[in-house]
Amino acid sequence: MQDWFYEMQTDFSRFGVRVTALLHKEKTPYQEIKIYDTVEYGRMLVLDDVIQLTELDEFVYHEMLAHVALHLHHNPSKVLVIGGGDGGTVREVSKHAAVKEVILAEIDERVVQVALDYLPFCSIALKNNPKLKLRIGDGLEAVRRASEEFDVIIVDSSDPVGPGEKLFTYDFYASVYKALKPGGMVAVQGESPWLHRPLVKRMNADIAAIFDEAAVFWGNIPTYPSGVMFFPLGCKGELPKKLLHPVLPGLKYYSAEVHKAAFVIPQYLLPDEM
Repeated sequence: MQDWFYEMQTDFSRFGVRVTALLHKEKTPYQEIKIYDTVEYGRMLVLDDVIQLTELDEFVYHEMLAHVALHLHHNPSKVLVIGGGDGGTVREVSKHAAVKEVILAEIDERVVQVALDYLPFCSIALKNNPKLKLRIGDGLEAVRRASEEFDVIIVDSSDPVGPGEKLFTYDFYASVYKALKPGGMVAVQGESPWLHRPLVKRMNADIAAIFDEAAVFWGNIPTYPSGVMFFPLGCKGELPKKLLHPVLPGLKYYSAEVHKAAFVIPQYLLPDEM
């Protein structure tokens, strides 16, 4: 097989990847899952024809989503990951010695199994991980039931359509705030500041209105729309201005220098300027 996969990233732009094989395809009650092998990006997870990750660059997204908040929290003992059934965020969170328990709330159990079968570079921490508690179910309900239970919540959601839509609402962020302990933090997959400007502006405004302190940082992930992704960060209390822990060794993207630079946003992309 030598063909192309195209993702329609907006109504007027698309991203193409040369694929060599369709390794898996199935329809679940929530979405269609596909696994492709590609020429340049390695294995690729696609949900409802939207790229979720590729073997080439997934570490950028997962390291930034996980490590910024975890390096800013004084003792991130209990962490909730919402979405992220591929396991990449759990893999990064589990590297922290301070983390004693990681709860993964994934609505579609087939994403977890497909990742275990086809994406071992991501799903390695989904098996034989004494820190992990896997809960198949709605992430919104997971936070609604909690009260000052978590140190850090990481929202590793798909795009705001289908099962991920309700994870982009004011009510959801308000529930997240209540589920965090004092001093707790949330880090969120925040879409593209170039191509999703109205959504990005609304998300950041909601989080800033709910949390005591908020900020936004960014990373470069080539296969995501425009190659740039924002990550809103909210704190239930004062947001530390510097790292509280030495950066973990062996990471491929995140570093103390990258952490500092990630909060420097070009003027055009500042949420307040959108």
